[in-house]
Amino acid sequence: MRAFDSDKLVIATHNKGKLREIAELLAPFGIEVVSAGDLGFEEPEETEDTFAGNARIKAHFAAKASGLPALSDDSGIMIDALDGAPGVYTADWAETPNGRDFPMAMKKVWDLLEEKNAPEPRTARFCATLCLAWPDGHDEIFEGTIEGRIVWPMRGEHGFGFDPIFLPDGETETFGEMDPERKQAISHRTDAFRQLVSGPFKDLAK
Repeated sequence: MRAFDSDKLVIATHNKGKLREIAELLAPFGIEVVSAGDLGFEEPEETEDTFAGNARIKAHFAAKASGLPALSDDSGIMIDALDGAPGVYTADWAETPNGRDFPMAMKKVWDLLEEKNAPEPRTARFCATLCLAWPDGHDEIFEGTIEGRIVWPMRGEHGFGFDPIFLPDGETETFGEMDPERKQAISHRTDAFRQLVSGPFKDLAK
């Protein structure tokens, strides 16, 4: 596994919520971070049908465009009663002509579960795949998950995306209700990030 030895890293996202979470996770390592959005990069088309495939597309695009190592995150929610949907298409379910509407997408999820008369608990998991890519084409992949279930109505004003309808196993608050620090302590993204820290970033840990 290749060690990370740069003092600057591009976060290959235009999603401000993801950028904030990743930047906070990177804060202890003294790495200067800049987002693909800040650099004015276009968002590459995500044409793969796996989280790892789409994470690779984003990370390699940003690494080649910037000449710097780049870290991408491809994540989503997989709902068992919907055969794993929305999965890699999580963000697509929220797309409208006027931008992303996640309350609409969450209602769509619940309506589909009701139509199927899906039994309780309506189990689901958030998945996150991190890809750390270098300009020379090398990459490392790290995958994290957290198990839980879908609840209704939407609960909480924190987080982003489908957080208000996801109740992690063993918790009484949805991701949307949790303080950001609590969510970060248990999230799928943190699970993947721990693997990144114990691999390429292990020599940077303080």
